[in-house]
Amino acid sequence: MEGTVIRDLKVHSQHNCYRLSPEQMNAIQDNGVSVTLDPGTNVVKLRDSGVSYTTGTGAKAEPWLLFWIYGGKVINQKTNVEVQATWASLNGYDDSLVIDVIESATLCAFLFDTSTGNHSGELTLAVTHL
Repeated sequence: MEGTVIRDLKVHSQHNCYRLSPEQMNAIQDNGVSVTLDPGTNVVKLRDSGVSYTTGTGAKAEPWLLFWIYGGKVINQKTNVEVQATWASLNGYDDSLVIDVIESATLCAFLFDTSTGNHSGELTLAVTHL
């Protein structure tokens, strides 16, 4: 591909890590909304947005959510690695998360933000067990 420039961005596991304390992890679990994922394949998709969400400039922003999945054994089909805990995200309406649950696990959905003044409402997720 002529004219294409590829740049590597290295993220160091120690120097570029924001560590979450046990108290911060508990706060995520307390502030998020949780559902138990039963064994089998589970698909998580953003179904509806009643959120009025804009950037600081007033431009419309795409909906996104973060997930902390823990307390069982799961395989995120994007990575195909069996783990006891993992992070995932949804970015926009066309994104989906497909999780193969080996042992029941908890999916905790939440948002990070620096300001709560530029949005209101709630996002609706469809969690489908196949």
